[in-house]
Formats: sequence, C-alpha cells, structure tokens
Amino acid sequence: MTRTMWDSSVGKKTVMAVSGLIMLAYLVVHMLGNLKIFFGSDEFNHYAHWLRTLGEPFLHYEWALWIIRVVLVAAVVAHATSAYQLSRRDIRARPTKYVHKKRQASYATRTMRWGGIILGLFIVWHILDLTTGTVHPDGFQSGHPYQNVIDTFSTWYGNVIYLVAMLALGLHIRHGFWSAAQTLGVGSRTRDRILKATADVLALVLTVGFISVPVGVMTGVVS
Repeated sequence: MTRTMWDSSVGKKTVMAVSGLIMLAYLVVHMLGNLKIFFGSDEFNHYAHWLRTLGEPFLHYEWALWIIRVVLVAAVVAHATSAYQLSRRDIRARPTKYVHKKRQASYATRTMRWGGIILGLFIVWHILDLTTGTVHPDGFQSGHPYQNVIDTFSTWYGNVIYLVAMLALGLHIRHGFWSAAQTLGVGSRTRDRILKATADVLALVLTVGFISVPVGVMTGVVS
C-alpha cells in the first residue's frame, strides 16, 4: 500500500507537503535561534552550546541535534525526490511538440523549481561554511559560532549567497505553504483567504528574520 501511494502523483504531492511542513517548522525555530545573535556573543554561543546538550541527561551529548539533522535530511531528500519525479512525470505527460509553443510552466512553477535548486545548493554551502568550516573564511573556530557568523557576513560573497537564497526561500514558502494546504485538503472557499494571508506572512517574517542577520553584520549592529 505504501509503494502504491508513493507511485501515485497524489502520494508524491502528499510527501512533498508533509516534508515541506516539517522543514517549515524547523525554519521558524532556526530563525528565532538566529535572532539571538542580536543579544551578543555570550547569548548566541550559549544557545549553540545548549543545542548540543538538548535532552541531557536522558540523551547523550549532541544526540538530539543529530536526531534533528537526520529528520531534516530525510525531509529534504523526500521533498526533492518527489518534486523531481513529479516534474519528470509532468514533462512526459505533455505532447512532444506543439504547433504553437504557447504552453509554458506557470510563473509559480518555474519559481518553485529554480528556487528549489538554489536552496539545495545553498544548504550544501551553508553546511560547509558554518557546520564543518570547510569553505569558511578567516579560519573556522569550533565552539565560537558568533565569530564564525561575523566572518561569513564580512565577505561580499557570503552576503550575496545568503541574501539570494533567503529571497528564494521566501518565494518558495509563499507558494509551497499554499500548495501544501491544498494537497492536504485544508483549503476551502472560506479558508483560502486566511491560508493565502498566512503564506504571505510566513514568507515575509522568515525572509526578513533571516536577512536581518547579515544586514546586522554589514551595518555594524552585530560586531
């Protein structure tokens, strides 16, 4: 039954919706945690340390963090895989050629596809920059996330990559939240306006919240 559901377009859309909402919940929490940087290095570094001790003594050091990471990786893989397969299925379902080539993917569809690619590349860069320190500028300092963030956003390319990705994220959330609601059957004639407003607010709040960090570094508010 699980395989049958996965093979159907409805099943893949459901996987996309659920995995997208899981990532959205994480983004809200992640943004709130990022904003702690405006309260100084001690507050931000303490928060980063707390994430690694979350669940102790029941869980060992960093176990909760790794559980979160595994769930997120599973959500990202499920989301990307279902999106890719739905896209390929949509392309195969179209006639090979059109006499008048007027049929094109909608603006929302193109935005979601390219936005997904941008966000996928950003996730890889973000991990290599602030988690492993592989591409981090000025020497990565383990246990000093505050300084690592300042180092990243003290470079022009760090700011450009982050700002472009966050704008793509905002557009992705705006359309994705609405699509997820429709897929899961939450939408209705009476609730559509509320859902659209919620999607707009979530996209705006998350975009502004995430962008405020590099802007804070660039303007000297965070230093």
